[in-house]
Amino acid sequence: MPRQLTPKQVARATGVSESSIKRWCDDGRIATVRTAGGHRRILTGTVLEFLRESGHPLSDPTVLGLPATTGKGPRTLEKAQGQMLEALKTGDEVVCRQVVFDLLLSGHRVSVICDEVIAESFHQIGDAWDCGELQVYRERRACEVAVRVLHEVRRGLAARASGAPLAMGAAPSGDYYTLPTAMVELTLRDRGWGAVSLGSNLPFDTLRAAIVDHRPRLFWLSVSHLACEASFLEGYASLVETAGAATAIAVGGRALTEDVRRRMTFAAHCDTLSQLESFAAALWTPTSSAAKDDAPAEQSAEMADADGES
Repeated sequence: MPRQLTPKQVARATGVSESSIKRWCDDGRIATVRTAGGHRRILTGTVLEFLRESGHPLSDPTVLGLPATTGKGPRTLEKAQGQMLEALKTGDEVVCRQVVFDLLLSGHRVSVICDEVIAESFHQIGDAWDCGELQVYRERRACEVAVRVLHEVRRGLAARASGAPLAMGAAPSGDYYTLPTAMVELTLRDRGWGAVSLGSNLPFDTLRAAIVDHRPRLFWLSVSHLACEASFLEGYASLVETAGAATAIAVGGRALTEDVRRRMTFAAHCDTLSQLESFAAALWTPTSSAAKDDAPAEQSAEMADADGES
C-alpha cells in the first residue's frame, strides 16, 4: 500500500475525473499535502477515509495496493467471518486482506471487524486446535497472516486528529500473543487516538518506564496468558502505582478471570474491543473539525515530487 498518491492515481482508483479530485482537494473535501514543488499529494489513509465516509465505490483497488476484487466481497459480518475463517485456516492472505478492507470500505468500524470477524475466527480456530482438528502450524500461520493484515490496515487509517491524546499498551511477560494488543492499537487509532502497541511478552519494569517516559492518557494491558498469577499481580500493582491518576488503565484478555480481577485496580475491564472503544470515547473524542497532524515528512514529499504530477 503506497504512503501517498497523486490526484491522477486517486482519480483512477475512484473512477472520478482528475479535475474533480483536484477541486475536492482545493475545497477541503479531501485533505491534501503539498510537495516542495507545490504539487498535491493525498495520503492513502485519507483516500480510504473519504471512501468509508462517502460510500463512494472503488473503481481500481490495485492503485491503493489492494486486491483487484476488493469491494466485490461480502459486506455482512456473518458472511465475512465465514470467509475469514477459511482464509486463515489455509493461510490465504489475499482473501484476508480483501475481507477486512471490504468491511472497512462498507463503513464498519475497526472494533467491530476485530470483534466479530477476526477474534471470532480465532476463537473457532482455537477450538479446532484444542479438539485436534487443526495442526498447530496452521494456527500460528493464521496469526502471522492476521498481524500482517492489521499492519496494513494501520497504514490505511487516516492520520490521527490534532491534539489527540496518547495511548500505549502491551501484553505482559509470559504472554506471547501479539494479535490482541495489535487489535487494541487499531481500534484506538480508528477513534483518532495516537495509539502505540509496545508488543508482547514485556516485563512490568519496562512498562513502568514507558509510562514514566511518555505519560499516556490511556494504558492498556492485554492478558491472554498468565505465566505466574502471583508475579503478575505484584507487577501489575506496581504499574498502577506508577500510572497514578494521570493515566487511565484498561485491561482485558481471557486470562483475567473474575478471581484475578477482584485483586486488581483499573479504570476499565473490557471483554470486547467495542467496550474499549466506548471507554476511550468517554475519555476523549475528536471534534468533527479536528485537523490531521500526521502528514508525511517533507523529505518524503520531495521524493514523491519527482514524478511531476500536480
